[in-house]
This record gives sequence, structure tokens and C-alpha cells, in this order.
Amino acid sequence: MSSQDQTAELLALYGRMALIRQVEQALTRLFANSEVPGFIHLSIGQEAVAAGVASAMQPQDTLATTHRGHGHVLARGMDVGGFFKEIMGRAGGLCQGRGGSMHVADLGLGILGANGIVGAGIPIALGSAMAHAIRGTQGMAVAFFGDGAMAEGVLHESLNMAALYRSPLLLVCENNGWSEFSPTERQFAARLSALAAAFGVHYQQVDGNDVQAVAGAAALAAARLRAGQGPSVLECVTHRVRGHFEGDAQKYRDADEISGLDAHDPLARARQTLLAAGAAEAGIGALDARIAAQIEAAIEAARADALPAFEAAVADVYTPHEEARA
Repeated sequence: MSSQDQTAELLALYGRMALIRQVEQALTRLFANSEVPGFIHLSIGQEAVAAGVASAMQPQDTLATTHRGHGHVLARGMDVGGFFKEIMGRAGGLCQGRGGSMHVADLGLGILGANGIVGAGIPIALGSAMAHAIRGTQGMAVAFFGDGAMAEGVLHESLNMAALYRSPLLLVCENNGWSEFSPTERQFAARLSALAAAFGVHYQQVDGNDVQAVAGAAALAAARLRAGQGPSVLECVTHRVRGHFEGDAQKYRDADEISGLDAHDPLARARQTLLAAGAAEAGIGALDARIAAQIEAAIEAARADALPAFEAAVADVYTPHEEARA
């Protein structure tokens, strides 16, 4: 690949990260203004994982994500307008305002949904991976999970099944060092590398703040999966900038750690690499401005959209009595 092509590829990755960052920053303001119902969990600082992994995905691929999944679905290409309507609980949302932040989904893009239960997306993705194999789609399923899920039995069971059936499952661990309010080493005694090895599953660790490194590792893992070589685990070491949930005071966290987070910013790193490669700062700034305008338009459209009708709350949940008797 020529240097020009590499720069164009990095600019595209930067664009995905910038979209995620600006969306999450907008959500902090909307949440503070009580325009977002419920809790939200932001992925600021972890954008490189979402953008890098999504770059290796093809149209037939599927993914299941977590309570901190905004970045994953946006990197996959979720419509920003439908996304904001969903998060803001509007009828025009991608799930008609019923899913919200922790259950946003778009089956048309292979997004099987976010999940408020730790680790619960892993077996969903495994089932999808097995379906890819049976149907011969040449597709893969991606399961995003945090380091808090490493102690969950469902991960261990899914590793076992995926290995037994050589399923095209890519398990992506976003290891940001925290399981809710506890450091990773205080809630998981082993190493993810050793856990993968116990089931004979391919494992790679990568700098989760280097979007090019994540994209390269994800591309290699995807090639293995599509070649029928069985599941892979990709551990992306990154940093959580915000609290576990928006509004978390993070009193359990060392102040020096928080003050040093800017040094790990994946967007700043990508921007520096782009400038060093000869990209014009004005061009990067124009990209940021276009994204900002897109987000502002999406927010205004969401504000203008109708709230869901209460009468429709049980739609698609229960079978109408007449049909049940028939």
C-alpha cells in the first residue's frame, strides 16, 4: 500500500473516531439537560477499538455489543439521526424509542444489539457465528466485551463452544482497566491470554489507543476467521476517560491517573500521525466541522420528533388475543 493510500485509510479511521467522540460529547450535554432518559455509559477514549475493528467488517458480518456500545454501532455505520432519536427516546428511533442507550440495535446492519447485562452479548454473537458457518456466508460475528466480563462464566462457555465448532467468532475485549468501580486485577485472577490458550483459541493483544494497530490486528483476525481457522480473541488495552456511567464521580480512582488520560487520546495520536504524513490541518478541521454539523442536525431532528405513544408500548411484545386463539 502506498503512503498516500495509508494516509487516506487513516483519515477514514480518524473520521469514524471523530464521529464517535463528538456524538459522546453531545450526549454528555444532552444528559446533563435531562434530554436523555435513563443512564448512559460513554466510550470516550476508546474510539480506536470501535473504528479499528469495524474497518475489518464486511456487509454480511454481525456484531453484539455492550452497555458501552455507542462507538461500536456508530463505527459500523448506524444512522446518526436514528441513533439520536433512539437514545433520546423518540418514536422515530431505530428501535422506536423502546431500546435506548443500552439496547440500541439495527438488524439491517447486522447490529444484534447492545446489552445491559455484563457479557450477555457474547453468546448472542456465538449463535450468529454458528449461523454464518451453517449458511456459508463467509461472514464473521464480533462480540465486544469489557474486562469486567472476563470473570463471567458465559465467556468461558462460549470460548469452549466456539473452539469445538471452529466458529467464525471474533471476541474483542476492551480492557480499559476497570470493571465498574474495581481495577481489573481485583476481579479476575487469570489472564485473558491464558484463558484463550486453555481452549486453543488464537489470541492477540494490541494497543487499543492506536487505531492503525487495532485495524491491522482485526484484519488479520478476520482473515483467519473467514478461512475457517476457528475463533480469535483480540484484547485491546485502552483507557476509560469518563466514569462507569455518566454522572459517576469516580472517587475510587486516583487523581493522577485521571489527569494523565490526555496522553493516551487515540484521536490526538491519529491526528499527529496524519499531520506528520502530510495531511492538511485545514482538511482535518473541515472533516471535524462536517461531523459537528451532522450531529447538530440529528439532535434538532430528534428534538422535533414525536414521543412514543403509550398505547404502543406492548407492540411486538405480546401476541394479540384473537391471533393466539386462532
